[in-house]
Amino acid sequence: MTTEDVDRKALDVFSGRVVRKDLVQDIKSGVNVPTYVLEYLIGQYCATDDEESLEEGLEKVKEILSKHYVRPDEAEFVKSEVRERGRYRVIDKVTVRLDEQQDAYIGSFVNLGLSDVEINEHLVSKHPKLLGGGVWAIIDLEYLPENANSPKSLFGIDSFKPIQVSNLDLDQLKDRRKDFTRDEWMDLLLQTVGYDPSSFSDREKFLFLARCIPLVESNYNYVELGPRGTGKSYLYREISPHSILISGGKTTVAKLFLNLNTGRIGLVGRWDVVAFDEVGGLQFSDSEAVQMLKDYMESGSFSRGTEELTAQASMVYVGNIDLDVEGVLKSSHLFEPFPEDMQDLALIDRFHYYLPGWEVPKMRSEFFGDQFGFIVDYFAEFVRELRKESYGDAINEEFAFGDHLNQRDEKAVRKTVSGLLKLLHPHGEYTKEELREYLEFAMEGRRRVKEQLKRIGGMEYRAVEFSYLDLDTKEEIYVSVPEEADEALIPPGTQQAGTVYTIGESEGRHAPFRIETQTLPGSGKTNISGTPGKRMKESFETACDYLQANMRELSREETLGEYDINVQILNPSDANEGGETSVGLLVGIVSGILDRPVRPQTVVLGSMSLMGELVSVSSLIDKLQLSADSGGKTVLLPAKNKEDLPKIPDELLDQLQLVFYTNPLDAASKAIELE
Repeated sequence: MTTEDVDRKALDVFSGRVVRKDLVQDIKSGVNVPTYVLEYLIGQYCATDDEESLEEGLEKVKEILSKHYVRPDEAEFVKSEVRERGRYRVIDKVTVRLDEQQDAYIGSFVNLGLSDVEINEHLVSKHPKLLGGGVWAIIDLEYLPENANSPKSLFGIDSFKPIQVSNLDLDQLKDRRKDFTRDEWMDLLLQTVGYDPSSFSDREKFLFLARCIPLVESNYNYVELGPRGTGKSYLYREISPHSILISGGKTTVAKLFLNLNTGRIGLVGRWDVVAFDEVGGLQFSDSEAVQMLKDYMESGSFSRGTEELTAQASMVYVGNIDLDVEGVLKSSHLFEPFPEDMQDLALIDRFHYYLPGWEVPKMRSEFFGDQFGFIVDYFAEFVRELRKESYGDAINEEFAFGDHLNQRDEKAVRKTVSGLLKLLHPHGEYTKEELREYLEFAMEGRRRVKEQLKRIGGMEYRAVEFSYLDLDTKEEIYVSVPEEADEALIPPGTQQAGTVYTIGESEGRHAPFRIETQTLPGSGKTNISGTPGKRMKESFETACDYLQANMRELSREETLGEYDINVQILNPSDANEGGETSVGLLVGIVSGILDRPVRPQTVVLGSMSLMGELVSVSSLIDKLQLSADSGGKTVLLPAKNKEDLPKIPDELLDQLQLVFYTNPLDAASKAIELE
């Protein structure tokens, strides 16, 4: 299959509904006309791949625009032409309202500036979109001198021909979809957005297509963060007249939801998609805004004043991640670019999909071709119509969810699968393997959200091992997230003597550390290097001072002053501090002095005073989970933490062997398995 094959089939099956995308930009550069108006005209006159016919069609489009498109600064001239000639043809956008006092439909012309033109009810019933935002059309205006000195307008409509889709036969579209394979249809959708599908891998095609899900799925919460220049906001700004893009800056509850002073509903009630660009700069001037967002993103409803209202707008958040993802994951989480008041666990948990924008290639000129795609307005209308349908239950035909997906996870996955099926299989025909592909893609995007929740919120969000069951084979398949699939910090096998792993505190979060200790005969010099914070340096001094006073407990004749101790800290998560690590540091020194390695895949938790008094490990469950996530199999911790055993989840107890120690040297003895 080639793009030429898709073009030929599109021209044959959807004649008048497709347009060559490069022609749009050629004309638009010279005429400031809405894209969907241009594409409609080009679709009418240039729906061919014959170059000579194309040139004739382009000249016809330019002629129509030159003669009839109304620019706001020409409005008075056009009105005069209607009066002098009695009739004059214009291209303008007409919106209609029902005037209850007159019991009549009244039309407004956007560029012409007319606001009182009476509209025949037959015209409104034929083109209902006139009432829902307006329609661009070629209109023959007539002059009505008999209305002079009366409330009625001097202008009327003699003929009306829409130049954007004012109605849509969805059943016809579904039937014609059957003429395309799945991959052909996907390429046609990508060409509609302006891309050359041959430039992208199958994975990249799916990522581009996922950006369309908020357009086709109501109340869909989507986030994409990635590098600049990948076209994150283009779709919501240029492709659909039913989406609005808000650039970073202040916004209000009244603007988003409901203005109590005017009673006017906000953006979520007037648009299919509300997209926030440069989300890192987003600010809310109302303290209750984030709470209202949480409520709306959960249920599609919001309370304002004494009313509870519902809306169907999908919420899209796009922005930039300045660091590489590997660096972000080492030091923080993938929602870090969000404003601080939006790094709210409950808000983040409401996202249905997190698209990995770092996998999307930066836009280059060769990504845009001369292929045919749907007229933008036709595409926008068919995805809008499909918002009324749901394909979320399709999963039940072949698959069941694993235990780690809760109700909110299942809802998110179902909505993503539903969106992909609507886009790619509006006719309702698909194979089991295609459904499996969409299910795994959907689970990956939701798991990416849950992985970040686990990083931020700890054990409450520990259930991230997403899986599904094939109902035919009874096989359980696990779905991973590519960026989380790196090798574990703690490798299997025995490490060199002096190497130990521990978990420390750093500005309210937990961080894993690898401690490498070298002990050589010397004069008692101690040194700690790498990336230790102030608290870790203090822990190192505590460990050295304690060992200096208790060397005899190791059955050694020499003192600590006869060794030079060099400790290097490997800090994979770039934590600023490293508190509560003194026992781990002591174990590393003892392991180095005795030249005995610590048992494989062991994590040493705990801190002590200068006199060896042990401190109970705080946030134990979170630290145990991080130990397991880092590759640990055995965890040493103070005997004081035995009282926490009933609180530890069974799945963690199944993963880890817990070993309790009674004093710092007992910890060293058990870590290196001394007799």
